Amino acid sequence: MINYLLKKGSVLIASLFVITTLTFFLMHAIPGDPFVQDKAIPEEILKAMHKHYGLDQPLIVQFGKYLQGVFTGELGPSFKYQGRTVNQIISEGFPVSFCLGIEALVLALFGGIFLGSIAALKHLRWQDQVAMVIAVIGISVPSFILATYLQYVFAMKLDLLPVARWGTFSQSILPAVSLAALPMAFIARLTRANMVEVLQQDYIQTAKSKGLNSLQILFKHVMRNALLPVVTYLGPLTAGVLTGSFAIEKIFGIPGLGQWFVMSITNR
Repeated sequence: MINYLLKKGSVLIASLFVITTLTFFLMHAIPGDPFVQDKAIPEEILKAMHKHYGLDQPLIVQFGKYLQGVFTGELGPSFKYQGRTVNQIISEGFPVSFCLGIEALVLALFGGIFLGSIAALKHLRWQDQVAMVIAVIGISVPSFILATYLQYVFAMKLDLLPVARWGTFSQSILPAVSLAALPMAFIARLTRANMVEVLQQDYIQTAKSKGLNSLQILFKHVMRNALLPVVTYLGPLTAGVLTGSFAIEKIFGIPGLGQWFVMSITNR
């Protein structure tokens, strides 16, 4: 087990290093300057700003300082917003994206397992067809289209939920549903496929012959084996959901990390 963990840890560190390196050098390869946006800046002032932030130093020196900042957690000052650091910006946006991501993750997990279970237990019946239609819609419809539709129906027409902004639980329902739709649909299809396969196994028939009721068979035998692929999917799902979605956060006016991802690129 120790060797396995060491191997996985080494792969993780190597992967992070490669991603960090590519990010750094690709950003330097993009044309433009973080200080030159809409208006021209005198050459003297531009050189002074480059010197102040260390951008006049050789690229390998900048990369070394960049790595040091990444590993120590000190990401330096913001080039765009004077008097603010990158750490401060992240500390303001991450809790919002984290709360929205947790809500969407819980909704996707339990909603997907519920739909998939119903579809598997009622295989080839109308319940199965309805659950899979919902799953197909969740996979096919882009999140920003779904978010706009939910705003129109539940906020503007029915006046049941706030149309946008952030601060209360009711304001988080529509963005959480929009963000959870795709992973919930994927989990539903994954759960259905695995449960259908497990229900056809010999040990399920043996459990039925022993007199176990449907709930006992479902929770003791079917769920335990059918949900293993879902557990493996939780890793990338959690990373993707918790870091926030720019489109969803933009549509609902949520001050999370999503907006900063895009602004950091446009600001070079």
